[in-house]
Amino acid sequence: MKKETIRPAKYLTGAVELPGDKSISHRYAMLAALAEGTSELRNFSAAADCHSTLGCMSALGAEVKTVKDTVRVTGRGAHGLRSSWRALDAGNSGTTMRLLAGILAGQSFSTKLTGDDSLQKRPMKRVIAPLREMGADIRGREDNFAPLEIHGAELRGIDYQMPMASAQVKSAVLLAGLFAEGVTGVTEPAPTRDHTELALEEFGASIEKSGQTIRVRGLGAGNGSGQLLAKSLDVPGDLSSAVFFLAAASLFPDSNVLIHNVGLNPTRTAILDVFAEMGAAIQMLGLKSSQGEIVGDLAVKGASLKGGVIAGERIPLVIDELPMLAALGPYTEEGIEIRDAAELRVKESDRIAALAENLRRMDAKVEERPDGLQVAGRVAGKLRGAEIDPRGDHRIAMAFAVAGLAAEGNTVIRDANCAGVSFPAFFSELNRLAER
Repeated sequence: MKKETIRPAKYLTGAVELPGDKSISHRYAMLAALAEGTSELRNFSAAADCHSTLGCMSALGAEVKTVKDTVRVTGRGAHGLRSSWRALDAGNSGTTMRLLAGILAGQSFSTKLTGDDSLQKRPMKRVIAPLREMGADIRGREDNFAPLEIHGAELRGIDYQMPMASAQVKSAVLLAGLFAEGVTGVTEPAPTRDHTELALEEFGASIEKSGQTIRVRGLGAGNGSGQLLAKSLDVPGDLSSAVFFLAAASLFPDSNVLIHNVGLNPTRTAILDVFAEMGAAIQMLGLKSSQGEIVGDLAVKGASLKGGVIAGERIPLVIDELPMLAALGPYTEEGIEIRDAAELRVKESDRIAALAENLRRMDAKVEERPDGLQVAGRVAGKLRGAEIDPRGDHRIAMAFAVAGLAAEGNTVIRDANCAGVSFPAFFSELNRLAER
């Protein structure tokens, strides 16, 4: 189990290129496997999660070739996937399992879909329920957990009113809608990231958007040729990964960091609004549109952060970034309060408990709550280096590596390899930018 030692820094300086966006990489890989022809996906995410998706699509018959950060996927066509002789392994990736459940529900064969110990503890009822409404035959442990047994069935389009805002649930239903009779609609209670809708359009699916409702027409239901077509696509840099460098640079007055080619999709940039309200010095530069996604550079300098409250409808839009915001809390004037985020307890770890435990190890003042936590600001005293247990969770490991840069003494991150789930080069890039 690898440990990583984080030494205090004076400031961060330099430029950084990020791995491809995880969310987009997952979706491009799945749709490329369903398309006719060979798709080329450049700057594909190096994250272990996304390579779990590639492994699953390969097992289902797609031809996958990887050269550095370019992936070529030769698809089987919308109705050409074939049964895997072994269980599909989603690894640690909830996105892989939930989205793939939607695709597999409408196939003509049966599949077993499993994952690691952490993934087998994460709730799947949220996708099982709407897929069953469409006619899917899905069984899980305790009707909620992986391994999932999915027996392909004839699906029918439904109008699904989502009880909670979840891009993964929305995506699972829309992907199942490709194989359903008629039109499938999903109405969200609050906006979530829209990468699935954009990717579906890019590959040639028939998509309609009206307010908070997205509709997809089944590929066998009069959608022209009834097929998806291969594409040549660039994956933008991962904004969720950029957040760790935005936070780290903000901690030190003399920092000056440029982050290149970041995906700045409006359904993802709520985190930049949060940073701006806290007083961060971040600029967007060179914005352009690429395949429906917005891409640009982020320039960040050191700033004095105020802190604040993150709650309500904003939570689903910044759910992945909350660990970093919480770990910044002790370095802000007012501290950070997170509410309405019980979803954090069913991520790769119980992130609320993991944040509270490790912040206390660093002498932070923390109040843990069922749906969030309150972290006292810098009036409570300076953090000290400590040994951090990320509980196998990549975002906890990276958040506390950043917090350790401004602490007194060294901080040791146990099981540092878990960062590879989303950002294998994270520690080397952080150390390269840190001046000591």
